[in-house]
Amino acid sequence: MKLVLASNNKHKADEYNAMFIANKKSGITILLPRDLIGKDVEIEENGLTFEENASIKARSIFNLTHVPSFSDDSGLEVTALSFKPGLNSARYSGSHGNDKANRQKVLEELNNLNTDDWSARFRCVICFYDGVTEHYFEGICNGKIIHEEKGTGGFGYDPIFIPDDNDITFAEMPSTEKNKISHRAKAFDKFLDFINEYQV
Repeated sequence: MKLVLASNNKHKADEYNAMFIANKKSGITILLPRDLIGKDVEIEENGLTFEENASIKARSIFNLTHVPSFSDDSGLEVTALSFKPGLNSARYSGSHGNDKANRQKVLEELNNLNTDDWSARFRCVICFYDGVTEHYFEGICNGKIIHEEKGTGGFGYDPIFIPDDNDITFAEMPSTEKNKISHRAKAFDKFLDFINEYQV
């Protein structure tokens, strides 16, 4: 079965492919839009929630490819920052995809607050759309922000986030370990259960 990931982000595609392989789910091939239509697709994410943004992307890519599509929208929610950056996680510094600048802005804002509460969570919502029905799957990973970046793996906010019950950041973990406990992995587990039934 082919599924289109409604994203231009190869990191996400690699993570999802790795999770399907780790779960021994054969017969699933994750494609990016460029694999089918030969180019990246820019989609305006103007939803007000993770659910809305995931839906916008999944529906847009299905309408272009006519292949069952899924998308996730995810972000970092920092307690002391009133759950920002949230929906703006990828462009928090003002420049979309500037991971380093985004991390530095979060650290600067936390350092400017008189609080010891650096708790945070990653939240992910997956939307699957097959042209007829839409299904959602949510995953949350709780943890905390640390004062300086550690690790070179992962992407986004991984170098400043330590998940609960761990003492290293996502960026310090092997991808196989991160993919067991991340917000995306938790949403994926629910998605996988659905896909197993969907293919029957």
